Amino acid sequence: MAETPTSTVSQIVQALAEDVSAGALSAGAHLSAQRLADRFGVSRFPIGQALRVLADHGVVTPAPRRGFFVAREGRQPALMLAGHRQPEGLAAIYFAIAEDRVAGRLPDTMSEAALRERYGVTRGQLSQLLDRIAAEGWAERRAGYGWRFSSVLTTPDALEQTYRLRLAIEPASLLEPSFRLEPSVAAQCRVVEENMLSGGIETASTDALYERGVRYHEAIVGAAGNPFMLEALQRVNRVRRLLVYRSLVDRQRFYRQAREHLAILDLLEAGRQEEASVAMRAHLNEVMQKLSASRPLLETTASSSAEPR
Repeated sequence: MAETPTSTVSQIVQALAEDVSAGALSAGAHLSAQRLADRFGVSRFPIGQALRVLADHGVVTPAPRRGFFVAREGRQPALMLAGHRQPEGLAAIYFAIAEDRVAGRLPDTMSEAALRERYGVTRGQLSQLLDRIAAEGWAERRAGYGWRFSSVLTTPDALEQTYRLRLAIEPASLLEPSFRLEPSVAAQCRVVEENMLSGGIETASTDALYERGVRYHEAIVGAAGNPFMLEALQRVNRVRRLLVYRSLVDRQRFYRQAREHLAILDLLEAGRQEEASVAMRAHLNEVMQKLSASRPLLETTASSSAEPR
């Protein structure tokens, strides 16, 4: 008899099913257990359980000694699984905590008891949430008591700072002498962007939209063969999620971003790395300028939402 998935495993299953159904994970994409563990702030054990559940439903397929890959016909069963997703769950509470922190409603330090009472969660649920938050780097356990939240979410210039760091890393990574983008990786990136343009932008969840961009840019930087560049980008991406999730409400800008992603792939596959580097810089600059322009509106929203409820 199959074991009943735990709440944590169910959350992971539904999130990954949504990624596949929205096209953010394309057929043939490799699902790295360690990367998924980092994303969800859990150990590899529940990741393995979730992947086996997805395999049982035909969403992914196991490959001996290679892990799991999105199945060729995995999108339809993923749609069915994603359709059963609860609208309220740990993901909603996770973003509520982030919203409260950005809006200044959470102090720098807080006890677990106070967090449980505020968000109406069990000890186990709070542990899952705090594990994810700690993995993303915006909170840490205090010695002996409670949790301390990072000031990064309340720093007005934090989002622009992350993009300036990316501007220093990503265009330069395309010029590394060891740069080589494997054709299979380029093909997977291309399928995801084309799926996004074909309707995925409108149907994907906030998490799926963000993860799709992260996977694209980390795949490009990873092709440089410079682990220090990739590690720096991965670190900033873990924190950046909380700084950009409000801007993900405006989905129209993702159409241009997807087209720019495809144009950069065209240049790389043609061996025109210098032009691709210039295009990547322009791409990141454009995104940063758009987010800078929208920041006053976002800050106004945060100020109004910070009023006592």
